[in-house]
Amino acid sequence: MSQSKVLKLAYKNNGTITSAMITEEKISRGHLHYLVKIGKLEHTARGVYILPEVWDDEFLNAQTRYKKSVFSLGSALFLLGLTDRTPAILTLTFPSSYNVTAPRNQGYRCNRVKNTEFNLGIITTTTPAGNLVKTYNAERTLCDIVKPSNRVDIQLITAAFKQYMASYKRNLPLLSEYAKILKVEKKIKPYIEVLQ
Repeated sequence: MSQSKVLKLAYKNNGTITSAMITEEKISRGHLHYLVKIGKLEHTARGVYILPEVWDDEFLNAQTRYKKSVFSLGSALFLLGLTDRTPAILTLTFPSSYNVTAPRNQGYRCNRVKNTEFNLGIITTTTPAGNLVKTYNAERTLCDIVKPSNRVDIQLITAAFKQYMASYKRNLPLLSEYAKILKVEKKIKPYIEVLQ
């Protein structure tokens, strides 16, 4: 009975289920291992399982493994629809006190920011596979990509600003506010002036 409940939960959640979801439902994690053994689920990352017919979601796997992380820079641009360039390497941002050795060893690009800036602009968005993950909003991401220390390609920056300025969702007062907080006003101004 519990195994069918696990599969139902997976179907409801775009074919993905996590150990945390199972624990929340007060179902034994042993059911997950059994369902993997009989081929009804596949284990894709620590704590992440998918139905065999579902594509593996790299974004969800990364965030399930590193719960403190927030998608940023090129990964955030992609999730927000501000670029069609699929990131070759996912970029995760963590609070400055976080030890990034493990995620770096897993092949992720890792940034650390001051704890006071870490929570600025975090939103939840949907991955291409339909799962919810945390990323920075468009305004925060645009401020981050113009920082020289983040080494983002100028063509990617220009294309992202064009896309943002053409969007009905743009929020220039919020962009200005974030630019002040993150000290990038001078870097952002030329893009806005040219594209307005």
